Amino acid sequence: MNYTDPKQLAPLLEAILLAAGRPLTLERLAELFEEYERPEPAHLRAGLAVLGGSCRKRGFELKEVASGYRLQVREQYAPWVGRLWEERPPRYSRAMLETLALIAYRQPITRGEIEEVRGVAVNSQIVKTLLERDWIRVVGYRDVPGRPAMFATTKTFLDYFDLRSLDQLPPLAEVRQLEPEPASVLEDPELSLAALGGGEPKDEEDTLVIPERTSFRTLLTELDAMETGLKTDFDDLRQAADEEDEG
Repeated sequence: MNYTDPKQLAPLLEAILLAAGRPLTLERLAELFEEYERPEPAHLRAGLAVLGGSCRKRGFELKEVASGYRLQVREQYAPWVGRLWEERPPRYSRAMLETLALIAYRQPITRGEIEEVRGVAVNSQIVKTLLERDWIRVVGYRDVPGRPAMFATTKTFLDYFDLRSLDQLPPLAEVRQLEPEPASVLEDPELSLAALGGGEPKDEEDTLVIPERTSFRTLLTELDAMETGLKTDFDDLRQAADEEDEG
């Protein structure tokens, strides 16, 4: 085999990624070759490009995320593939997803700052769930009385939502102008949003089903389509910061 030929490398890389079942970096891919046959990073990238092109008309795709490259089922096929397993996709409250969105866009951010934007207290279970899923982590402590923890997102969060870096988060202004995608997995009646009602307790109960393959843009679009909407401008937090600076 010519390990410098992208067309010959592509099926080998496909086999490796299928067997791995998780993202692999270029460095990890290179380690799988004997030293005398090891392709240069440029050759690996070229092979991956060929592989990605060959997936265009197939039910799976090559995706680069924060932890490396992986082969995954395309998002639009997730409802059918998900029926292979008996367990239902996890349901997350609107409050938790709003909290996650705030951390993603305003990190590092404290629990108090999140509460200031949302206008309601953050349930401790929400923070615990996000930490247990390894979507967020404590990155430090704010130098103010009480030294509250500052939260930021993790590589696992990026991998889950098919992102290579935080730079790929959709601009919030664009999200508010989007319509839900016609082929969205959320069109499935079984995966629809719970009916909304008023009052703070209901805010914690409203849930959104998040399949294993979804984009952060879809998540935000669905959140913004809810009755109360997501405070995507974060004006409350900015105004408080400005007043603090003036003081």
